Amino acid sequence: MSVSGVNSQTNKGRPPSVVVDRLEGFEGPDMHDLCDAAEAAILDGGGFGWLTPPPRHVMETYWRGVLLVPERQLFVARLDGTIAGSAQLVRPPRNNEAQGFGGQLTTFFLAPWARGHGLARMMVERTETAARDSGLKVLNLDVRATQDRAIQIYDQLGFRRWGEHPQYAQVDGEWVTGYFYTKDLTGNL
Repeated sequence: MSVSGVNSQTNKGRPPSVVVDRLEGFEGPDMHDLCDAAEAAILDGGGFGWLTPPPRHVMETYWRGVLLVPERQLFVARLDGTIAGSAQLVRPPRNNEAQGFGGQLTTFFLAPWARGHGLARMMVERTETAARDSGLKVLNLDVRATQDRAIQIYDQLGFRRWGEHPQYAQVDGEWVTGYFYTKDLTGNL
């Protein structure tokens, strides 16, 4: 379904359907929708590392690769059935036993056209639940200081900022500060 299809459906006087689920394989328009959402987020400045959208075949190869890595779980947000964003839970590789207790929330984005429905918060909560369910004790993440809404969500959900890096990223030739967050999933801290 296209972005315009989502918008026309949500304007018919009914609340939109909002769902976050784990994606274990691509069906129907999933790949197309995920790439479209990622491209929209990248163009809006929230491209999880990309500053300009890569060619479509590069993006498709990236997403296919994500599903092949056993230590990664891909969660997608759907607005009226259309993928609108993603988040990944990354576990340390098996040879890193010393840090096997912690996971990383990464590649978190929501297309601008899907904002305002609670999907971003739902994705973080779903990723956190998956981390807990898989026995992880800590969830870590990092984010550009310019990502105000994501930072607000992390703060609201009890993530603790433990550090910052003044040269975390470079955008348009300028340094962007990055923040580092952690959350104890055991309830002991």
